[in-house]
Amino acid sequence: MKKIVLITGATSGFGKAIARKFAENGYDLIITGRRKVLLEELARELITDLNVEILPLCFDVRKLKEVENAINTLSEKWKKIDVLVNNAGLAVGLIPINEGVIDDWERMIDTNIKGLLYMTRMVSPLMVSRKQGHIINIGSIAGREVYPAGNVYCGSKFAVDAITKGTRIDLLPHQIKVTQIAPGAANTEFSLVRFKGDKERADNVYKGFQPLQAEDIAEAVYYVTTLPSHVNINDLVLMPTAQANSVNFLKK
Repeated sequence: MKKIVLITGATSGFGKAIARKFAENGYDLIITGRRKVLLEELARELITDLNVEILPLCFDVRKLKEVENAINTLSEKWKKIDVLVNNAGLAVGLIPINEGVIDDWERMIDTNIKGLLYMTRMVSPLMVSRKQGHIINIGSIAGREVYPAGNVYCGSKFAVDAITKGTRIDLLPHQIKVTQIAPGAANTEFSLVRFKGDKERADNVYKGFQPLQAEDIAEAVYYVTTLPSHVNINDLVLMPTAQANSVNFLKK
């Protein structure tokens, strides 16, 4: 029987690349996202190209009732989730805290923290009942080091780090692996979303060095699931060679 992976935020960036990587390796997928057209387009593409089963679920991880409905209504087949990738997340704005936009703060907290918690709360009992599973949370170097004007985004990713550690302890008796993947600078829609569609400003973030690509993160996520049952990678920080930490880059 094929293994099942559930990936949140699968319509672009890391999530899309992760979905393709697992599909290429024969997994069936539950892919989620808010953009129905992109979600269904990805599902058709993977089914056609790779002959796997895909269940697209369009909902918002920030809304508990939508998360509950999506998971509770899964068929028995699809409830046998082997890997949960909590990928959905975003940064909005890059301004000092004294000038902060409250709506931006709430979007980050609701997605990066509460969305991850809602998904984990609904999926982890399914894993506990089977005494197997792997939860992978996508964190960030911003969850290890605070940088100027990062304030709330960094805080949300520090929370992901703490929640991941706590989850690992709580699920230890149930033999469930818990891993955090923490990328550095990666060229996806991340900066475009952060700067609210300002493409020029977003592109400037990655000028002068080679950033990570979504496929690099997908490789790491897939890799940690391939290890023997007695081996778990707790935390993996993944950086471009040209990035030493959250603020120091080698640019040409």
